[in-house]
Amino acid sequence: MKIAANLSMLFGELPLAERVLAAKVAGFDGVEIQFPYEMPAIRLKELLERAGLPLVLINLPAGDLLQGGAGLAAVPACQDAFDAALQEALTYAAMARPLSVNVLPGRLAEGVSREQALTTLADNLRKSAEAFAQLGVGVLCEAINPLDMPGFLINTPEHLLELLERVDHPNCRAQLDFYHMARQQLDIVAGIQQLGQRIGHVQFADCPGRGAPGSGQLAFAPLLEALQAVGYGGWLAAEYRPGEQDTAASLGWLKQWRQAWPAA
Repeated sequence: MKIAANLSMLFGELPLAERVLAAKVAGFDGVEIQFPYEMPAIRLKELLERAGLPLVLINLPAGDLLQGGAGLAAVPACQDAFDAALQEALTYAAMARPLSVNVLPGRLAEGVSREQALTTLADNLRKSAEAFAQLGVGVLCEAINPLDMPGFLINTPEHLLELLERVDHPNCRAQLDFYHMARQQLDIVAGIQQLGQRIGHVQFADCPGRGAPGSGQLAFAPLLEALQAVGYGGWLAAEYRPGEQDTAASLGWLKQWRQAWPAA
C-alpha cells in the first residue's frame, strides 16, 4: 500500500515549501497537490528530490470552479481557456513529473445541456489523455458529491464509467474518492467492483466531517480489501481536514494502516 499526503489539505500549518519534507518525516510515501502552479515547477522538483518523494497527482487548472463557477472542462464556450490550461499543465508536468493529472469535470454551465457538457468533457479528456501520454503521465477524472459542490457534473461511479466509455482512451482512468461516495451514502464496495481496473487513483477522508480516518463513521477496511480484490495496486491519497489540531496529531490511523496493509 502506497499512501500519499495531499499537501493542499494536510500540513496547512506550514508554508507549502515545507510540506513536502513534513510529509516525508510523517511517513508518507508520496505527495499530491491540487493546484501547485503558484510554485515554480523547478522549485517543486527540487523539494521532491530533496525529500525523496514522488509527486503523485496534480489537477489541471480549473478556471472559476473553486469560486463557484462551472470550471473549464465541460463548457463548450471555454474551449480556448481549457486548451490554455492544458498547455500550462503540460509545461508544468514536463518539469515536476507528476504520475497523474486530474481533469476536474466542473459544474453544468447555465444554458448548456448535460449531453453537450458530457460531449465536451469527453473530447477534452481524450485530448488530455493523448497529450499527457507523450510525457508518460496518466489522466484522471473525478466524481464529486453534489451536496458539497452543487451542480457538479460527475457524481457517481456510474457517471465515471459512462464517461470513460465515451472517452475510450487507455490513458484516461477514474479517480475514486471514498469521502465523496460516502457523502452520498453510496455503496462504495459496489462502486469499486463496478469500476475495477478502470480505477487509476484513490483519495480518502472519513465521513461525515471529511476528517482523518477514525473521526467519522466510515469503515475503511472493507474498502481497502475491495480494492485489493479488484487488483488495484495504485496510490491511496489522504485528502482530509485535520481540524484544529496540527496534521501530525491527526496521523494515528497511518500506523494502524501500515500494520494492516504493509507498504508495497
